[in-house]
This record gives sequence, structure tokens and C-alpha cells, in this order.
Amino acid sequence: MSIPELPADKPLLIDSHAHLSMLDKLDLPAQKGPIIDTETRIRELFAGGFGGIIDIGTEADDLSGRIGAFSRFERVRFSGGLWPTPEAIAGRGELVPQLEACIAAAPPGLVLAVGECGLDHHQELPPGTELDKAGEEELLEMLLDLAKRRNLPIIIHSRDAPKETAAILARRPDVIGVIHCFSYGKEEVRTFLDLGYYISFAGNLTYKNAPNLREALPFVPQDRLLLETDSPWLAPVPHRGKAADPGMVAENYTLAAELRGTAIRVMGEQIAENIEKLFGFHLSRI
Repeated sequence: MSIPELPADKPLLIDSHAHLSMLDKLDLPAQKGPIIDTETRIRELFAGGFGGIIDIGTEADDLSGRIGAFSRFERVRFSGGLWPTPEAIAGRGELVPQLEACIAAAPPGLVLAVGECGLDHHQELPPGTELDKAGEEELLEMLLDLAKRRNLPIIIHSRDAPKETAAILARRPDVIGVIHCFSYGKEEVRTFLDLGYYISFAGNLTYKNAPNLREALPFVPQDRLLLETDSPWLAPVPHRGKAADPGMVAENYTLAAELRGTAIRVMGEQIAENIEKLFGFHLSRI
């Protein structure tokens, strides 16, 4: 699909983290049937001047299908990741090489990062099951190795594990990346910035029960900030209760600009520069 030149009178909005293949699969209690006609929605966004989307992987074998579905859109790029489910942790010895093979087989220029991956100590596990935290950390280390081999940045998921995540990343100064869907506070902002990482905020930035995020965002330098939806999850206010889609990142830009005392247009141009610097994804007005 050919993407028209972006309108000069609109801010440059980019969703740095979305799960496009899941947009039509998330059912919420308040809605019935498929939530979003994904292809139609993407076409609408780009026809209206939307800046770009990075489609994020979570399974070793999902990359080729996502590329097949969405690479027709010129302003979509991809990552290949392995979310730390118990199955992924247990099968890491086979799954990480499988993921690397999929990344290597992808058309040049489409895969921009390894991830998402990381540590999640908030998982709901079957009764009587404990998270293999040592295995989870080893999986993350293996994926950091993969990012180094492929010369790619890494997209880090970290929930209820700030110190453990930082300790692993501190041992790997040879890899850079982003802490996606940042969920901590200003002290953790400083920690991850000192490690060279970018910080990305999702729709929960807008939630009434997340004052820590609104307090933390102004501490992120403008050249290290990204914004995302993590769609179809975390729909921002006023869309809570719906499945999120990349266009809703506009709400995040609006609030982030307000918190920083800057114009949305200025923030959009800066975040586009940050995305180009980190991922090599050039998203200008053409």
C-alpha cells in the first residue's frame, strides 16, 4: 500500500509498540464479536496521515505471519520477540534459535528489534505453579545475546521486577533498547536512563490510578522518550473498556505534551527522531 505524504497541519504520531495481529482477537466484557477490522483500521489511519507503527512479536514463530499480513503498509515495521511465558521459559533452548532463524529469514529492513522480552513477576499462573525466575532471567540473557548477534536494539518488558531487570541489563552495556510500557516511578527512570535505555509510556499513563507514571514522565529527557499503545491492551482514557488501536496513541501524545509543557507537534517530531535513532526507522513527512 502506498502511504500518502503526511499532512503538514497535523502532528506526526507514531505508535512505537502495537500488536496488530491481536487487534481483532481481544474480547472485552462490554463488547461482542471482533473488536476491530484490523486492515480497515490501519488503512484509515494511514490515509488520515498517521506516522507509523512498530508491530511487536511475542512468540518465536509469529514473525513471518505478521510480515505477510502487514508489510504491505509502508509505514509498518516489525520486531521478533519471545514473551516470558512458562512455556517459553521451559523451551528457551529450542525457541531462541527458532526466533533467530525467523529474523534472519525476514526481508531486509523489516525487522528493527528483538522483543518484546523480559521479566514479568505479575503473571497469573495455574494453582500450585511457581514462576521459574532463574529460567526467565536466562531467557532474557539469551535474547540479549541474540540482539547483539543481529546488531539490533531490544524491547524490554518489565513488570514487578525493576531491580532484577536492571541488574541483567547492567551486565550488557553492549546492547541498547527501550523499556516498553514503563510501569515504575522516577527513581527507576533514572536507573534505566543510566543504563542507556529509552523509556516508553503506554495508555496507562492516562489512568487515574497511575500518578507515578505522570510524575515520572517529565524526568525522561526529550531525546529518550517514546510513546505507544501496547494495543489491543491498555486503551487510554477516554477509551477504557475498549480494545486499543494504534490511533489511540494520540491521547498519550496529548497528555505527555501537557506534562512536559510542549506542543504536540514538537513532541511528535522529537519522538520520530528518537525512533529513527534507536530503531533506524525513518518516519518523516516524506
